[in-house]
Amino acid sequence: MQSVESVAAQFKFEGDYISAELNESGNINQTYKVIYEHRGVRRPYIVQMLNAYVFKNPLEVMDNIVKVTAHLRDKLPAEDIDRRVLRLINTRDGKIIYTDRDGETWRAYVYIENAYAYDTIERPEDFREAGRVFGEFQRLLADFPADTLHDTIPGFHDTPQRIKVFETALAENKSGRAPAAQELSDLLLSRREKAGMVMRLMERGTLPLRVTHNDTKINNIMFDKDTRKAVCVIDLDTVMPGTPLFDYGDAVRYGACTAAEDEPDLSKVDLDMELFRQFTMGFLSSVKGFLNDDEIRLLPLGIWTIAYELGMRFLTDFIDGDLYFKTLYPEHNLIRARCQLHLLGCIEAKEAEMDRVVSELMR
Repeated sequence: MQSVESVAAQFKFEGDYISAELNESGNINQTYKVIYEHRGVRRPYIVQMLNAYVFKNPLEVMDNIVKVTAHLRDKLPAEDIDRRVLRLINTRDGKIIYTDRDGETWRAYVYIENAYAYDTIERPEDFREAGRVFGEFQRLLADFPADTLHDTIPGFHDTPQRIKVFETALAENKSGRAPAAQELSDLLLSRREKAGMVMRLMERGTLPLRVTHNDTKINNIMFDKDTRKAVCVIDLDTVMPGTPLFDYGDAVRYGACTAAEDEPDLSKVDLDMELFRQFTMGFLSSVKGFLNDDEIRLLPLGIWTIAYELGMRFLTDFIDGDLYFKTLYPEHNLIRARCQLHLLGCIEAKEAEMDRVVSELMR
């Protein structure tokens, strides 16, 4: 791989290169914090190599990011704007990406200073802030023409299509593991009608097409170190057309779950209703007035659908022989699927309560 220093030299950074530090927390792209010094002042930047396996067309990814960040900048006050919205740094020849001699794609951003991202939720109030800023992201992009964005991961939340892929995996049984997945497979297939509901409502226009983030975990938000207020939504690689139900659903499914995604002890797995309430409170405070009544009423269905979809993806990968998700042991994807589908049952048991909370918070 080309050295980070030589890659950084391709971008319009001011001053002289000082150092680079690998960010170990990223799961998809390879990210470095680089330091440049200009007239005695040191400034940090982000230099990032895109994952070519996940993102087959990096120019489409970057085109989406350029369009969305420009729109956000037009909507927000100019003061402190580089802490509120990601700012790309062009290459020295005016491009938004640099392709190195090995064919790898690189980009650069201004580093957001005096801010950090949580890997886990430390306080319920932080999750409410996450809901507020993800809702604000939706609100600021409400008038953006979502159909002009590229579908950078085609069919990412097309649940009916994912069911077809799952059924093919079961029929082909490439790894011979399908019998071990029988009970979970039966559970998934018994719920396929409900699983396709969101996509059917989008096709009918009941749920309008909007700009969605598609990776709404709390570690994709930068929080101010002093105030603990959410300042910026980051990791815009998966910004695509979709429905806010999936953004809301993924955030709650992950953030309000009481255990890790691969917890083998199912007695530890549940949906924390206080965290659900806090995130919903923050989210609704930002989206009132532009999401329609059906979008708001069906928010809990988004949580259910994402849990179903992810459980099915884990089980599909287990049956296929662990081709997509990284695994630490042979039954890792099976454990993940079992955990996610147990969470699905917890969500089903609390759907009426969630509906009441959403209705109450919208009054």
